[in-house]
Amino acid sequence: MVTKVPQAYTAPPPVVTRASAESRARWWPEVLLLLVVYLMYDGVRMLVAAGHGQAFADAHHLVGLERTLHLAHEREVNHAVSAVPVLGVTMSYAYAALHYAVTPIVLVWLWKRRPAQYARARTTLVAATLLGLVGFTLFPTAPPRMLPGFVDTLAKYHEWGWWSGDASAPKGLGGLTNEFAAMPSLHVGWAAWCGWQVARNTTRRLLRFLAVAYPVFIFAVVIGTGNHYVLDAVAGLTVIAVGAGLAGATDRLRDRSTVPRVPASA
Repeated sequence: MVTKVPQAYTAPPPVVTRASAESRARWWPEVLLLLVVYLMYDGVRMLVAAGHGQAFADAHHLVGLERTLHLAHEREVNHAVSAVPVLGVTMSYAYAALHYAVTPIVLVWLWKRRPAQYARARTTLVAATLLGLVGFTLFPTAPPRMLPGFVDTLAKYHEWGWWSGDASAPKGLGGLTNEFAAMPSLHVGWAAWCGWQVARNTTRRLLRFLAVAYPVFIFAVVIGTGNHYVLDAVAGLTVIAVGAGLAGATDRLRDRSTVPRVPASA
């Protein structure tokens, strides 16, 4: 009788998908891509700065449309926030910091923990941002804080933070920010992207709650600080939705191009 010697159990190798392998192996092109998008934003800022008069004309047109749609309630919210220092300072910090901190954190989290989901999520964000740049160029819009009757919350509480009286830029660097990039609101768009990606890629209830609450909070922040109109927020959500559609279409085209062709039988 032959006795079989039991072999040591060997765990199966982890499943590595094409998307996860690509996203983990190619980190430096991702950084380069985001840097290029930022440089494009900076270039658009200089182009938009030349359209100072057009930006105010577009702002008045937008306010008129909101009044027709009964959406023009930004002034009341702006005054309520600016009148209370705790709210004003908190929302000023949120506007000046979260936009630039939370989005990269979510990108890195996806790259490390959800590599299979990273590529489409990144493409969605980049496409939406590029669409936003087109909006800044074609429809430069002065934010509410530049119009009569509104309070520039960040300027009012600038001594409480690192920003100056020029939007959310650090003191002395006000010339490096786009003052007329109200339409669409990428603050709201990026926040919605962050909430969406976290909510769909985690099972933790707390993270899902924060994912839903974050874009709602950012919407309140951009209105309360006088930096965006309601329709700006709607446009921000729209560019994210269109960006997601473009990312999905790109993936489908790539998948079709990689499907092996079966030769016809003789």
